[in-house]
Parts: sequence; C-alpha cells; structure tokens
Amino acid sequence: MTRPALQLRRALESGPVLLDGGLSNQLEAQGCDLTGDLWSARLLADAPERLEAAHRAYVRAGARVVITSSYQASFEGFGQRGVTRREAAALLGRSVRLARAAAEDTRAWVAASVGPYGAVLADGSEYRGRYGLSEWDLTRFHRERVSALVAAEPDVLALETVPDVVEAAALLRATEDCGVPVWLSYTVRGTRTRAGQPLDEAFDMVRGHPHVLAAGVNCCTAQDADRAVETAATWAGKPVVVYPNSGERWDADGRRWHGPADFPARRVRDWVRRGARLVGGCCRVGPDEITELARELASMP
Repeated sequence: MTRPALQLRRALESGPVLLDGGLSNQLEAQGCDLTGDLWSARLLADAPERLEAAHRAYVRAGARVVITSSYQASFEGFGQRGVTRREAAALLGRSVRLARAAAEDTRAWVAASVGPYGAVLADGSEYRGRYGLSEWDLTRFHRERVSALVAAEPDVLALETVPDVVEAAALLRATEDCGVPVWLSYTVRGTRTRAGQPLDEAFDMVRGHPHVLAAGVNCCTAQDADRAVETAATWAGKPVVVYPNSGERWDADGRRWHGPADFPARRVRDWVRRGARLVGGCCRVGPDEITELARELASMP
C-alpha cells in the first residue's frame, strides 16, 4: 500500500474526510455537453481541461478526496467510438492524472472511479442490477479497467453505485490483489440494494476483505442514506462511506432530473455519529453544497 493510501486510512481512524460532489452537474454548469453513451468520460478525449477545471472547483470547495471521471469509461464503450484498447487504457490513466493535477498543492487524495457494468450500457441498468451475467463475467469485465486505473497510481479505488451483491462480489474479486485499497458503495432504495437484496447481507459480504477501507452507499436519497449508514457500520465492520444525491429524481426514460432538491448539510452530523468517515455528495450536489458540508464538519467537536 502506498504512503498516501496509508495516510488516508489513518485519517479515517481520526475523523471524517470530505469527498467531492457530482462531476456531471459541475461539467454542465461549465457549459459541457454530456449527451451520448460515454457521458462525462467522452471529455477525457475531447476536453480534458474541462474535467480538470471541474475537479478544481471541488478542491476549492474543501473536498479532500477527488473522484475521477472514469465512472462510465470502459474499453467496450471507447471501442464503439473507434478508440483502440491501448488508447482506451491511456484515457483511463488520464482520468487519474487530471484529478491529481487538480489536487496539486493540497492534501486531497485521488479516488479512481470504477462504475458498475450497467453504467456502460447507458440505459439506467445501474439502478436495477441483475444484468444476466455471471460473477465470473463481471469480474473479467472489471479487472481490465481496474488494471488500467491502478497503473496510473490512484490512492484508492471507488467501487461505486453498485446495484447488487453479484456485482459487488465480482468487484471485490477483481480488486483483491491490485495493491490499491478500495471502498465499496451500493446504490440503494429503502433498506435494500437496487436489485432487491437486504442491505445487511450486502454489507456483511465485505467482512474478511482487508483491502476494503470503507463500505456504504451513494447515488441514493439522503433519507435512504440515513438508514443505510448504521446498517453499514454494523454489518461491514468498516468505516462508512456515504454520498447521496441532491434529492432530485432521475428519469431514465426521459433522461432528465425532476423534483425538489433536499440535501441539508446538517445531516452529516448524524452520519458521522453513526460511523460515517467518508462523506460527500453524488448527482446534482455541487461545490456550494460541498462547501456547506465542509463548514458542518469543521464545526463538529
């Protein structure tokens, strides 16, 4: 384990560490067009400076962990655009270097995003899971992406927005010998994964994996996060990671957000009391909200 990774592990033992917010909403605020199956990953080839600028916005807001733009990046997705596998590996590595450049001269760590298989399908499957693939198939899919990201030397891998336990098992297998610690974060509805498995079972499977430094939830409502934090702390036996959405709802068919935002920063106090040590925001949570979270964390005893 690298020195920065050890430092992050020690930081989690002493108190909460602030994550960044949603990358896509910050890119849209900068005027970026994110239409297309590659979503924000397209900018790795077309406009990397926009990605670095978005990362910097969160670092200025107080984030101490910057999550890369590789969530929807894959060899298969890039291949559909005519990108060779060698070029795709370079783009995955670029996602880490862009985040590292944004974190320059700060104490921020870089988390390489490993999104679910469903994100690559670009059809909302990450909110359903149960793709019809075996654990072996999913392990093979993720392992190549993980290798390309690890080669760029991130401090941690963010196995995020995982909809079911089959993919979680595949991700844990794909990363167990990679030499970089990981956090595992489910997307949930109520007290179950998006695929319907009970959260106590989902978090219990993390036990016995020493390379997992945190487990929790992301890309869910703040209300669902409230319930999940304590479950994760009880069953995973790890520090908890939690970064929900703004409260607006994603319409996968209409490809738009709707409803009111409800992301009060005061919630972070309860999360931390229940065991959260990596806290931040996901979709539609911007630099302003991360600044509010930073203030809340700074005011806590």
